[in-house]
Amino acid sequence: MQKKDTAYSRIQLLKKYINMKNTFRILVLSLLFVGCQQKIKPTEIAKLNGYWEIEKVVLEDGDDKEYGMNENFDYFEIDKNNKGIRKKVKPQLDGTFLVNDTYENVSVRFADDKAYLDYSTPYMKWTEEIIALSADELVLLNAEKKEYHYKKTQPINLLEDGKKTK
Repeated sequence: MQKKDTAYSRIQLLKKYINMKNTFRILVLSLLFVGCQQKIKPTEIAKLNGYWEIEKVVLEDGDDKEYGMNENFDYFEIDKNNKGIRKKVKPQLDGTFLVNDTYENVSVRFADDKAYLDYSTPYMKWTEEIIALSADELVLLNAEKKEYHYKKTQPINLLEDGKKTK
Protein backbone atom coordinates (compact mmCIF):
# COMPACT_ATOMS: atom_id res chain seq x y z
CA MET A 1 0.00 0.00 0.00
CA GLN A 2 2.95 2.32 0.63
CA LYS A 3 3.99 2.24 -3.08
CA LYS A 4 0.49 3.30 -4.12
CA ASP A 5 0.49 6.19 -1.61
CA THR A 6 3.95 7.31 -2.78
CA ALA A 7 2.89 7.28 -6.45
CA TYR A 8 -0.28 9.19 -5.58
CA SER A 9 1.75 11.76 -3.60
CA ARG A 10 4.14 12.21 -6.50
CA ILE A 11 1.25 12.79 -8.91
CA GLN A 12 -0.25 15.36 -6.54
CA LEU A 13 3.12 17.13 -6.23
CA LEU A 14 3.51 17.10 -10.01
CA LYS A 15 0.04 18.62 -10.47
CA LYS A 16 0.85 21.35 -7.93
CA TYR A 17 4.15 22.05 -9.72
CA ILE A 18 2.39 22.34 -13.10
CA ASN A 19 -0.27 24.66 -11.63
CA MET A 20 2.40 26.87 -10.06
CA LYS A 21 4.33 26.93 -13.33
CA ASN A 22 1.22 27.97 -15.28
CA THR A 23 0.37 30.63 -12.69
CA PHE A 24 3.91 31.98 -12.94
CA ARG A 25 3.67 32.14 -16.77
CA ILE A 26 0.40 34.05 -16.59
CA LEU A 27 1.90 36.46 -14.06
CA VAL A 28 4.98 37.09 -16.23
CA LEU A 29 2.86 37.63 -19.35
CA SER A 30 0.59 40.03 -17.47
CA LEU A 31 3.56 42.02 -16.21
CA LEU A 32 5.04 42.16 -19.71
CA PHE A 33 1.76 43.42 -21.13
CA VAL A 34 1.41 46.13 -18.50
CA GLY A 35 5.11 47.00 -18.61
CA CYS A 36 5.23 47.25 -22.40
CA GLN A 37 2.38 49.73 -22.69
CA GLN A 38 3.86 53.03 -23.75
CA LYS A 39 3.61 55.84 -21.25
CA ILE A 40 2.98 59.06 -23.15
CA LYS A 41 4.92 62.00 -21.76
CA PRO A 42 3.82 65.65 -22.06
CA THR A 43 6.94 66.41 -24.11
CA GLU A 44 5.83 63.91 -26.77
CA ILE A 45 2.49 65.56 -27.53
CA ALA A 46 4.07 67.76 -30.22
CA LYS A 47 4.46 64.56 -32.29
CA LEU A 48 0.67 64.66 -32.80
CA ASN A 49 0.94 67.74 -35.01
CA GLY A 50 0.58 67.04 -38.70
CA TYR A 51 -1.22 64.73 -41.07
CA TRP A 52 -2.26 61.20 -40.08
CA GLU A 53 -3.64 58.50 -42.35
CA ILE A 54 -5.62 55.63 -40.85
CA GLU A 55 -4.16 52.19 -41.59
CA LYS A 56 -6.50 49.89 -39.70
CA VAL A 57 -9.04 49.59 -36.92
CA VAL A 58 -8.74 46.74 -34.43
CA LEU A 59 -12.15 45.82 -33.05
CA GLU A 60 -12.75 44.71 -29.46
CA ASP A 61 -12.93 41.05 -30.53
CA GLY A 62 -9.49 41.33 -32.18
CA ASP A 63 -10.68 41.50 -35.78
CA ASP A 64 -8.90 44.02 -38.02
CA LYS A 65 -10.44 46.30 -40.58
CA GLU A 66 -7.65 47.28 -42.99
CA TYR A 67 -7.74 50.53 -44.93
CA GLY A 68 -6.16 51.01 -48.33
CA MET A 69 -5.82 54.44 -49.84
CA ASN A 70 -7.78 57.00 -47.84
CA GLU A 71 -9.68 59.94 -49.24
CA ASN A 72 -9.24 61.87 -45.98
CA PHE A 73 -6.43 62.46 -43.53
CA ASP A 74 -6.74 63.65 -39.95
CA TYR A 75 -4.86 66.86 -39.31
CA PHE A 76 -3.85 67.68 -35.72
CA GLU A 77 -2.62 71.05 -34.53
CA ILE A 78 -1.88 71.06 -30.79
CA ASP A 79 -0.16 74.02 -29.08
CA LYS A 80 2.21 73.99 -26.09
CA ASN A 81 -0.79 74.39 -23.75
CA ASN A 82 -2.10 71.00 -25.00
CA LYS A 83 -5.07 72.60 -26.76
CA GLY A 84 -5.82 72.59 -30.45
CA ILE A 85 -7.91 71.12 -33.25
CA ARG A 86 -8.40 68.02 -35.34
CA LYS A 87 -9.90 68.31 -38.78
CA LYS A 88 -10.45 66.11 -41.80
CA VAL A 89 -8.53 67.16 -44.90
CA LYS A 90 -8.71 65.75 -48.40
CA PRO A 91 -5.33 65.41 -50.16
CA GLN A 92 -5.11 66.52 -53.78
CA LEU A 93 -2.75 65.23 -56.46
CA ASP A 94 -0.84 68.53 -56.57
CA GLY A 95 0.09 68.36 -52.87
CA THR A 96 -2.60 70.72 -51.60
CA PHE A 97 -5.58 69.85 -49.42
CA LEU A 98 -9.27 70.53 -49.68
CA VAL A 99 -10.49 71.75 -46.30
CA ASN A 100 -13.67 73.14 -44.86
CA ASP A 101 -14.51 75.04 -41.70
CA THR A 102 -15.45 71.90 -39.74
CA TYR A 103 -13.10 70.86 -36.93
CA GLU A 104 -13.10 69.40 -33.45
CA ASN A 105 -11.57 71.16 -30.48
CA VAL A 106 -9.01 68.92 -28.82
CA SER A 107 -7.37 69.12 -25.44
CA VAL A 108 -4.78 66.68 -24.13
CA ARG A 109 -5.31 65.40 -20.60
CA PHE A 110 -3.02 63.28 -18.44
CA ALA A 111 -4.51 61.04 -15.73
CA ASP A 112 -3.45 57.78 -14.05
CA ASP A 113 -0.22 57.58 -16.09
CA LYS A 114 -2.22 57.72 -19.31
CA ALA A 115 -2.80 60.40 -21.96
CA TYR A 116 -6.21 61.24 -23.37
CA LEU A 117 -7.57 63.37 -26.18
CA ASP A 118 -10.76 65.13 -25.13
CA TYR A 119 -12.75 66.27 -28.17
CA SER A 120 -15.62 68.72 -28.31
CA THR A 121 -17.89 70.19 -30.94
CA PRO A 122 -21.03 72.26 -30.45
CA TYR A 123 -22.96 68.98 -30.64
CA MET A 124 -21.03 66.44 -28.56
CA LYS A 125 -18.00 65.54 -26.45
CA TRP A 126 -15.94 62.36 -26.37
CA THR A 127 -12.56 61.01 -25.30
CA GLU A 128 -9.92 58.74 -26.81
CA GLU A 129 -6.91 57.27 -25.02
CA ILE A 130 -3.51 57.60 -26.68
CA ILE A 131 -2.11 54.06 -26.64
CA ALA A 132 1.01 54.75 -28.73
CA LEU A 133 2.62 57.87 -30.15
CA SER A 134 5.85 58.22 -32.09
CA ALA A 135 7.09 60.35 -34.97
CA ASP A 136 5.31 58.07 -37.45
CA GLU A 137 2.74 56.01 -35.49
CA LEU A 138 -0.40 56.89 -33.55
CA VAL A 139 -2.81 54.47 -31.87
CA LEU A 140 -6.01 55.74 -30.28
CA LEU A 141 -8.54 53.74 -28.24
CA ASN A 142 -12.14 54.94 -28.12
CA ALA A 143 -14.98 54.21 -25.70
CA GLU A 144 -16.19 51.28 -27.85
CA LYS A 145 -12.76 49.63 -27.36
CA LYS A 146 -11.80 50.16 -31.01
CA GLU A 147 -8.12 50.84 -31.65
CA TYR A 148 -7.43 53.25 -34.49
CA HIS A 149 -3.96 52.79 -35.98
CA TYR A 150 -2.58 55.75 -37.93
CA LYS A 151 0.63 56.41 -39.81
CA LYS A 152 2.16 59.85 -40.24
CA THR A 153 1.82 61.02 -43.79
CA GLN A 154 2.81 63.88 -46.03
CA PRO A 155 1.00 65.76 -48.77
CA ILE A 156 0.76 63.87 -52.06
CA ASN A 157 2.32 65.54 -55.10
CA LEU A 158 1.99 63.28 -58.13
CA LEU A 159 2.21 66.17 -60.59
CA GLU A 160 5.83 66.89 -59.64
CA ASP A 161 5.37 70.46 -60.82
CA GLY A 162 8.17 71.65 -58.56
CA LYS A 163 5.86 73.69 -56.37
CA LYS A 164 6.19 73.42 -52.64
CA THR A 165 3.17 72.16 -50.77
CA LYS A 166 1.60 74.21 -48.04
